[in-house]
Amino acid sequence: MNHKFTAFVNSKAFTVISWLITALIVGGLLGVALWWTRPVATAPAQAETQPTASAQDTSVTLPSIQAASAPLNAVSRQIALKTNIPERPRYKAIEYTVGRGDSVYGIARKFNLKPETVLMANYETLEDNPHSLKQGQKLIIPPVDGLYYKWQEGDTIETVAGKYETTPEEILTWPGNEVDLTNPQIKPGTWVMLPGGARPIKAITLPTVARTGNSGTANPGTAACGGGPVGGGFVWPVNNHTVSGNDYWGGHLALDLSAYEGDPVYAAADGVVTQAAGGWNYGYGNVIQIDHGNGYTSLYAHLSSINVSVCQPVYAGQLIGLAGNSGNSFGAHLHFEIRVGGSNIDPRYVLP
Repeated sequence: MNHKFTAFVNSKAFTVISWLITALIVGGLLGVALWWTRPVATAPAQAETQPTASAQDTSVTLPSIQAASAPLNAVSRQIALKTNIPERPRYKAIEYTVGRGDSVYGIARKFNLKPETVLMANYETLEDNPHSLKQGQKLIIPPVDGLYYKWQEGDTIETVAGKYETTPEEILTWPGNEVDLTNPQIKPGTWVMLPGGARPIKAITLPTVARTGNSGTANPGTAACGGGPVGGGFVWPVNNHTVSGNDYWGGHLALDLSAYEGDPVYAAADGVVTQAAGGWNYGYGNVIQIDHGNGYTSLYAHLSSINVSVCQPVYAGQLIGLAGNSGNSFGAHLHFEIRVGGSNIDPRYVLP
């Protein structure tokens, strides 16, 4: 009896202990799960308070800036004071108003063009004479070098290209001409750009007067002078050795040298005066020519005063007149030409 009771008790105790262990394991697992998924506690929001005059200073001291001599681990960059905008190509002609001190040569340089391009585009205004420039005139400025041409009745792309030294392809493909390649027709009166094109410039030049010329011809103030000094080296005809307006180019066969009204003008080399004439003189104004006896002739135009006479011998550096603004001139300067056998050359070839 005792043996059976003891076995019963042991069996019950084992069962209870097993359940207790199972309950502890399950409880532990539930506790871990609840701890893992618990909400994170946050601090309660506090009302923002405005600082008062009596509030304690809570400023933070910043670290000091490195000394100028200390190396900085940074990439330096130059500051740009203005935005650099790439220059876009221009396909259309624009209008330019001539200002004080302008020249055809100077205007062309402003637009990166040849002066011939500007001169050819403005025949109705300048008549191929760069000295016809006047303040306030409106000039056409083509987009590129070449001939800005007004299409005429009967023109064809082939004939125009052949006449003005360009090609049909240049005319057809220039974007500003807006030619329909499927039907390449250009209406009369349309302004067309002929890139690289050109026409003869009808430059007006004063005829060369040699010391053996005849008096009373088309050049008043000239005479047959015979012999005289023969030029050697050349000197500058004015004290200032800079160009003030037009340089030497196809439409302007001279240098416009800087000179104020009344500045002295000197003979550029030994020779004989063959022309000393006041008046208009093809737009040259008061003008002097000197034959240097060696094939060279020098010419001095737009003078305010003439201090020599025809057939007078002169020598390099001798005063012959005063600079001015006579004739077809746009501001005081000296228009200076050098000719060899009657043909103009750039005076720089002979000037020191």
